[in-house]
Amino acid sequence: MAGTGQAGGVACVPAGESASETDEASFRLLNEFQRGFPLASRPFAVLGEAVGLDEDGVLAHFRRWQADGLVSRIGAVFAPRRVGASALAALSAPAGRLDAVAAQVSAFAEVNHNYEREHDYNLWFVLTAASAARLDEVVAQIECETGCPVIVLPLEEEFHIDLGFCLAGGGRESPAAPTIPPAMIEAGCALPAIERTLMAALQGGIALEARPFHALGRECGLSEAMVIELIEGWLREGLVKRFGVVVRHHELGFRANAMCVWNVPDELAHDVGCRLAAQSAVTLCYRRRRVLPGWPYNLYCMIHGKTREEVLAARAAIVARLGLDRFAHAVLFSTRRFKQRGARYWATASDGQGAESCRTGAAQ
Repeated sequence: MAGTGQAGGVACVPAGESASETDEASFRLLNEFQRGFPLASRPFAVLGEAVGLDEDGVLAHFRRWQADGLVSRIGAVFAPRRVGASALAALSAPAGRLDAVAAQVSAFAEVNHNYEREHDYNLWFVLTAASAARLDEVVAQIECETGCPVIVLPLEEEFHIDLGFCLAGGGRESPAAPTIPPAMIEAGCALPAIERTLMAALQGGIALEARPFHALGRECGLSEAMVIELIEGWLREGLVKRFGVVVRHHELGFRANAMCVWNVPDELAHDVGCRLAAQSAVTLCYRRRRVLPGWPYNLYCMIHGKTREEVLAARAAIVARLGLDRFAHAVLFSTRRFKQRGARYWATASDGQGAESCRTGAAQ
């Protein structure tokens, strides 16, 4: 992919576009609208006014980026465990069977991310489902089909989750959000049928056309105004963490990431987690349930960078500031990405077709 992008050397300009004005507009479309995407009748026209392009030009950029894999989708990032059920899970696949086991895991529509990581637990995946019962069913089926025991690590406290990623140099593009109390995380919402219908239609992102919310309404039997009103309400209520451009970091040059974990005493975990989430290099931060004896860690953060060395340097600086490595710890780099797509809480006709999946041997 050609193009210079902007700060940090992020390659984000489509092939054949080299003018500095276009580079700047392209970078802004990818970087600034990961949150706050305009909930308007013609949102791409609004974006065009902001960056100096016309509506057709903006749409052409996003269509090309989606075709090239730079953009996963434009749409809603739903709050973990506020809608349906979700958990991080892992298993230890025999080295000679890892590819086969990964393919079995990726085949489940409820699995939206699936990675190889450097650890005895070498396959890590995220599960989302309409209910906790369905999530448990999927885990049992994965264990049966693969012959590998699965550890399930549900979220216990959120410090910073998926509010955007700064393409100018890694880290997030906005301050850490207020932490979410554990009681709220545990409570999934009972939604009216029409809201579930709209959420299901949104799982794969909005259509790249001039009036995407009109298209969503047509699909769900709602007016364009009602679609926009419902999404605005979900944002206010926290059911949707953000609505915007969901980029693929690896394709944009951030080819290294590490899941950094610590075993922090429970009475200290909240304070340490808040301080860790405040570090600008941290892209995700949360507390999860331990699974003893094999997995004693409860505090997690993600750090992304262009190289392994960059990630390790960022981690070392954070650890030095916070004194974190007095706790037992581990660093798990991603080495392969078998699947990556938006969460699917409700089955749709496109599930199983791999519309957003990404199975690749590239390091992630």
